Amino acid sequence: MKFRKILISLLLLAGMTVLISACNNTQSTVEPVVTNAPTATSIPPTSTPGMAMGQGQQHHGQDAEHGQEGQGQNMGHGPGQGQGMGHGHGGQGMGMGGPPAGMRERHQAPIPAEYQGKTNPIPADEASLARGEEIYAQQCATCHGDGGMGDGPAGQGLDPAPAPVAHASQMLSDSYLFWRINEGGIEFQTAMIPYKNILSEDEIWDVINYIRALGSGQVQPRQNVGGQAVDPNAEAQMHADMLAAGVEQGIITQEEADLFSQVHDKLDDYKESHMDELRSFMGSPEDMQKAMIDGLVQSGEITQEEADLFTSVHDRLVEAGIMQ
Repeated sequence: MKFRKILISLLLLAGMTVLISACNNTQSTVEPVVTNAPTATSIPPTSTPGMAMGQGQQHHGQDAEHGQEGQGQNMGHGPGQGQGMGHGHGGQGMGMGGPPAGMRERHQAPIPAEYQGKTNPIPADEASLARGEEIYAQQCATCHGDGGMGDGPAGQGLDPAPAPVAHASQMLSDSYLFWRINEGGIEFQTAMIPYKNILSEDEIWDVINYIRALGSGQVQPRQNVGGQAVDPNAEAQMHADMLAAGVEQGIITQEEADLFSQVHDKLDDYKESHMDELRSFMGSPEDMQKAMIDGLVQSGEITQEEADLFTSVHDRLVEAGIMQ
């Protein structure tokens, strides 16, 4: 009898041991799931993707920057078409990102003393235009495009973008253009290389004659690397789109846009009738525009109030990156 009680006690003890062991095993398999759940959700799901996107954008920006530097070096040291003229007054486009790097500085830059008063001694005759066309095709078109509108293949993606030299040359003096081509854009952190050791002075003047002829429509571009020719209708549409973007983004009012357009047309007429005088102008592009506006005020074409409003609209559009 005593032996039977001992046997029952042992069986009960063994059963309790098995039960306790089973409970412990069950708890050990459940607890990791419970404790790990907060860890898996402790970082919001948007945090990691957001960080990944930011890093991706940063690397993309670095890659783009390195690519631009590489293109600049190739243009500066490569032979023939590799030596593109680089950048001038910034590219075309509209946006709220602010003006391209250095654009304001280039517009306001005073012409160095050694270049002031320089005027083109080479007549823009057929011989000069033929020489200028050949030089432009070899040295400039790869960045500025066949038609001089800043859309050459080597200039794609550069910042600042290659200048639309055919258009810009109509509003710049001889001395300013010669200075910028001769010395390049190193001073303004652009890819424009100095041409003073590549082209003679006469060759630079031939190029200036040719790009001005491109801009006026006197000559049609040769088909070389690609790019659009100057199109007055396209320029007028771009001008209208620029003003419309300024109104849409609340930078200017529609009334200001209308007045700006009217004064702009009068400036174009003034420029055409004073071309010889403006080509010998010794100030910066911004100084030249101010001189033309002052001329319109003095002639009674516009009032001082209209002149001030035009300048205000111009500055606001430039600062917003809409006018470049």
